[in-house]
Amino acid sequence: MVSSPTSTRTRKLPDERRAEILAEAASIALGEGLERITLRAVADRLGVRPGLISHYFPAAEDLVIAAFVLAVSEEREELFPDGGTPVERMAHLISRVEGDSAAPLSRLWLNARHLCRFTPALEEALQAQEHLDRSRLMALIDDGVAAGEFAVDDSFAACVRILVAIDGVGAYVNNVGSFEEEAFTRFVTDVAEWSLGVPGGKLRAAVDQLRHG
Repeated sequence: MVSSPTSTRTRKLPDERRAEILAEAASIALGEGLERITLRAVADRLGVRPGLISHYFPAAEDLVIAAFVLAVSEEREELFPDGGTPVERMAHLISRVEGDSAAPLSRLWLNARHLCRFTPALEEALQAQEHLDRSRLMALIDDGVAAGEFAVDDSFAACVRILVAIDGVGAYVNNVGSFEEEAFTRFVTDVAEWSLGVPGGKLRAAVDQLRHG
């Protein structure tokens, strides 16, 4: 008698499966938009039944919000790494937000800000993530002041100006075609230099060094 083949498929632990679902949903959010996150869409990508997704996220809205939070949280860790002088760390942040790789996150923030008008829970999550971004940027600015690299009287005001510059440039991410005017492509650098009291060109030079190795 020939025995039936034994399945080698391993049941994943709950935390592992939840992380897998969230990572796939975050990928959809970045690539296609929050509206495209559905239980079926995530299930199809993972090759599982939608019922498995709903076991972890009974409401699709909860999955959408969690995916947004994961995506922006991971990017925050990329924007604010440990190590380096305050000027170097600020240059790292700016080189990322002014670079081509920033487009997916810029689109995601625009997307979330639009949808949160209709989804109070998403608005609450968005505000929480904005607070975390401000806190990290404020800490970086304060480090720069303490090190004598930034000349700032009001760290919060400088933080707000830089974030508004980042969001302002990001607002054009969905425009058709490209706009390569330096006043636009280096806007965040210029605003940061002014807001932080960095000698003209010093921050730009640090950003250029990162871009060109």
